[in-house]
Amino acid sequence: MKTSELIFNKVNRFLEFLLISIFALLVLDVLFQVFSRYILGGSFSWTEEFARFSLIWLTILGAAYLNGKREHLSMDFLYQKFSEPNKRKASILIEVLIFLFALFVMVIGGFNLVYTTLHLEQLSGTLRIPLGYVYAIMPFSGLLIMCYSIYHISSIYSSKIYNV
Repeated sequence: MKTSELIFNKVNRFLEFLLISIFALLVLDVLFQVFSRYILGGSFSWTEEFARFSLIWLTILGAAYLNGKREHLSMDFLYQKFSEPNKRKASILIEVLIFLFALFVMVIGGFNLVYTTLHLEQLSGTLRIPLGYVYAIMPFSGLLIMCYSIYHISSIYSSKIYNV
């Protein structure tokens, strides 16, 4: 097994563990909210905000994970009509476009958002944590997607994969 495949598998395992942990915390948070509301007769205001932030992290990290596994949503009606060499070219083009989207929107835009919210010292309403920490998942996931795109392009060139 090559070093790149080993790193790819380790990163995927880490992301799986992280996503499962975030989901477990989200479930426990919501169960605690229901318990406190119906059994204790009152609710804690921080549970709703924690659930919202957990869901943000879960979806953005989940998108990066699915991109890495090549299980993201795609429409392949036109793609399936291509010849094999054109499928390879289209796959490379798609990966380059994904890379550019992750670079400009997620990494550059995400860093700008994180910097702005940290610089302005914006805090969340209930938990009172800096919002820049919540938004930090955006550039992190963008970097992951960029790394996955580079890995996929190298796999396409080495003829391991070429379908979307």
